[in-house]
Amino acid sequence: MTTTTTKDRPQRSLSRVLGNYSFVLIFIAILIAYLIINGRATTWNGVMNIFRHSAVVGIMAFGMGLTIITGGIDLSVGSMLALVGGSSVVVFNATNSPIITFFFALFAGFVLGSINGLLIGKVKMPPFIVTLATMMIYRSIAQYYLRSVVRKSIYNMEGTLSSYEPFYNLGQYRVFGVIPLVGIILVIVGIIMVFLTTSTKYGRTIYAVGSNERAALLAGINVDWVRVSVYMITGALCGLSAFVWLAMNGAVDPATLGRSNEMYAIAAVVIGGVSMSGGKGKLLGVLFGALSYNIIDKIIASMGFDALINDTIKGSILLVAVFIQIIIPSLRRRIRKERD
Repeated sequence: MTTTTTKDRPQRSLSRVLGNYSFVLIFIAILIAYLIINGRATTWNGVMNIFRHSAVVGIMAFGMGLTIITGGIDLSVGSMLALVGGSSVVVFNATNSPIITFFFALFAGFVLGSINGLLIGKVKMPPFIVTLATMMIYRSIAQYYLRSVVRKSIYNMEGTLSSYEPFYNLGQYRVFGVIPLVGIILVIVGIIMVFLTTSTKYGRTIYAVGSNERAALLAGINVDWVRVSVYMITGALCGLSAFVWLAMNGAVDPATLGRSNEMYAIAAVVIGGVSMSGGKGKLLGVLFGALSYNIIDKIIASMGFDALINDTIKGSILLVAVFIQIIIPSLRRRIRKERD
């Protein structure tokens, strides 16, 4: 048995901090790489646009983070974005009210997430199968309603409505003329989600369920409803993402909107240090993961790669991130054994 010396303590503390917040170092390294590659073409507005372009996927990634911490997954987030976004356009055109549209988007997302949650938490169906099915169902409904009822090629907000311009300007607005408002929304959502998971009893139950479901049951935690609730929250966050998308773009194409967003959200979660096995990780890392993944996209564009190879590079990065998640804990265990 070895004793910890005074000299070893600062080193171990530093190692622990670096291990727990490695996502910050990853973000800084990727950002520096982007600044070097982009060179003189980099502007302050361009850097701030990282927050703007990360907002939609980043918001839904926080929900994905919750589901993964509980040991689940949600493959339907992109399709939810398309369905909620498309139906929100219909609501806006009928009401001419961004406020009503906002609450409708949150409610619609909540309902769709509840369907996932009830099937997974109460009916005990596998999360992968349930959300794979609803991924197909939600997008199919969005496309069918567009073609059969709306009878247009795209969900498009009516530009002649009096609230259209204020709503659209909301998505383009920059605080102090520099910081995108949608980026601030992303950060606020991040603060709320971090507080929820670190400073509330509910947050502790989420980690308990993902870490050891049987122990959580013995501790008196209602595991079923915890699972249901995280999918409800994920759905509501997808609704918020849909509202943000509308404010930024003013239209929804259900055939393309949200495609591969489930992969991008998972990538943000994994790069942010949340374990795919559940029960481990910090939601703060999801924010940095979303920003990092968006910067990677910009690096690929700056280097002039063919757009068709884009997802190959992103997919490879995701595999590397998961590999690192697996290899680092095993290395730590080996080092501890050697010390002992």
